[in-house]
Parts: sequence; C-alpha cells; structure tokens
Amino acid sequence: MKTLEKILPKYSIALAVVFCVTVFYLMTKGNTVDIEAGEVTYAELVQAIYATGFVEADAVANLSAEFSGTVRNVSALEGERVKAGQKILEFESPQPELAVREARSALAEQEALTRDNRIRSIRKKNLFSEGAVSRQELDDSDKNFVQSRELLQQKAFQLKMREDDLKKLTVRAPFSGILTLQSVKEGDYVLANTLVARVVDPSSYVVSVEVDELDIPRIRNGQSATVAFDAYPDKRLTAVVLRIVPQTDRITKTSRIYLALAKQTGNIQAGMTATANIIYDTKPHALLVRKSSVFEENHQSYVWKIEKGKLKKQPIRQGASDLTFVEVVQGLTKGDKVALVPDKSLHEGLDVRIIKAGKS
Repeated sequence: MKTLEKILPKYSIALAVVFCVTVFYLMTKGNTVDIEAGEVTYAELVQAIYATGFVEADAVANLSAEFSGTVRNVSALEGERVKAGQKILEFESPQPELAVREARSALAEQEALTRDNRIRSIRKKNLFSEGAVSRQELDDSDKNFVQSRELLQQKAFQLKMREDDLKKLTVRAPFSGILTLQSVKEGDYVLANTLVARVVDPSSYVVSVEVDELDIPRIRNGQSATVAFDAYPDKRLTAVVLRIVPQTDRITKTSRIYLALAKQTGNIQAGMTATANIIYDTKPHALLVRKSSVFEENHQSYVWKIEKGKLKKQPIRQGASDLTFVEVVQGLTKGDKVALVPDKSLHEGLDVRIIKAGKS
C-alpha cells in the first residue's frame, strides 16, 4: 500500500506535464495557418475581350444547276483543288440546246431578209435618180432596210444569250480554291437551281466571333487579337480586327466581329470552332496581384497581407484587370506577399507558415 502511495504522485506529476504540453501545443498550433502566398510585382497587364466563334471564308462560291438536266461528265471531286475557270461538271439538257438552234435559224432568216432589203433599197435609189419611182417608194424602201438591220442586231443578241445559256451547262470554278462540296455523279438527273458544288478560297479564311454588346465600344478595326482553335489547343495565332458589323442581335445581345489571321495556315478549315482574345489596352508597367487574392467587404477591396509572419487585413484600391491579375493602385508595394486564397477562417494577427502552391 505504501508503495502504491509513493508511485501515484509521480504519475500525477507526469500526467500534468503532458497535459500542459498538449494544451500549449494545441494553442500555438491553432494560431498558425498554412498559407499559399503570392508576391506583388510589376508586370505587363494586357486587357482583352474574350469571344468565341467559327472559321469562315470570305470567298465562297455556291454553284447551282442553271437548267434541269443529266450529269454528263464529272471533272473534279470534293476535296480537290481547282483553278479559276476549271471545269467541274457538265450537263445535258434539251432546252438550251434547242433554244440555240432556234436562235441560229432566226438569225439566218433575218440576215437573208436584210440582204434583200438592202438590194431593194439600192435599186430604188437608182430608179428614183432616173425618175422611175416616187420619193415615197424610196423612203419606204430605206425604212424597210433600216428596220431589218435593227432586227438583225436583235436576233444576233438573242443568239448570244442562248449560247451563253448553253455554256451554263458546264459548271466552272469562278476562282482558285478547294471544292468543299460536289454532290452529284455522272448520270444523275438534277433539277434547275439545285446546289451542286461549292468552291472555297482558303486564303480568305477569317474568324467570325460574337462579342457582347457591352464590349463593343472598346473594339476598333486594326486591334490585335490572339486566336486559338479547339482542334489545335496548343497553338496560338495572331490576328487583327478586320470588320465590325454594326448590328446587335436582340436575343443574344452580341455583335459579330471578323478577325483576319496574320498568317494563313493550311491546317485551318472552314467551320472550325475558335476562341479569341481581342486586346484593347496594354499597361507595360502595372503593379499586379492575383484576382484570387482580393475579397470585398462593404464595398471595399482587401487582401490578406503577410507581414512579419502574421496576417494583416490590407485595404487596396483596384485599377485595370485581366482574367488572372488585377492592378493595385494603392495599398501594396512591390515585393509584398499576400494570401492567394482569402479563406473566411482567416483573421488579423494569425501566424502564417507559407507553403508552396498545391501543397497541403
């Protein structure tokens, strides 16, 4: 019994020491927080407007059958390159061929009639000089000749029109480019006004994007832009604002902007999805902090500044911003460190241990 009485005080003292150490540890640990921090620094701030759209071609020719007929010959296939004037399709159609024959026959008849009237006019003039015919007969003869000559010109013009119609049975490329559509094959019967081919000039590709109406006042022709395509996410192409369509869609509240690529590339195709950042202002020397560091309270902007290992709620005044950074006009200086994620549990005077981003 005496031995137990001697041992218990010793254990009591040891337990008390452990308890005190534990409490002290918890108190000190509870007043220290791990923080991912970023440094305030000067850098270039690029302000841009984000927009999405598609690749389009300024030079596009949709070619249709002018007359109903049968495809006689296919000279170019979908996906092939064609040159200006190159034959793509040929049709057979009785209507324009018959019209040419009729026009040629009418012209030949009129030529014969005009020759006869010319001969009669000459004869009447000779007879009038000899006093064998009256002045009225001479005038009538001249009038018939003039009318037949004018009608001959009309018949010649009509023949040319019919021959031009006959040429329309051959579909040709109006300019050099790529055949992105050729929807018929030899022997097909095609109705008039049916779309049969499309030629696109790839050198005329532009990027058409939709921009929110609130951003339109910031955009001007000639502004620089950076374009990315969903098909090539790792590539960034330089472009400029080419055209601004002065019309806002009432439903989407957007306006269309056309961007011209500074350098055409063979990997781009019409219809590809594109995203663009249109640069409207650049500040080469701005004091920047990450947007994630800034929080608002009562219409005042703050950051958690790390000063001598402790947190300080620092009011700031913001300037310009982009998608990632915001300019600090007042409240911070270069080299200051701030918490990247202003958690609600943070408070003034809290001890800080700075950790690398992504480390728990």
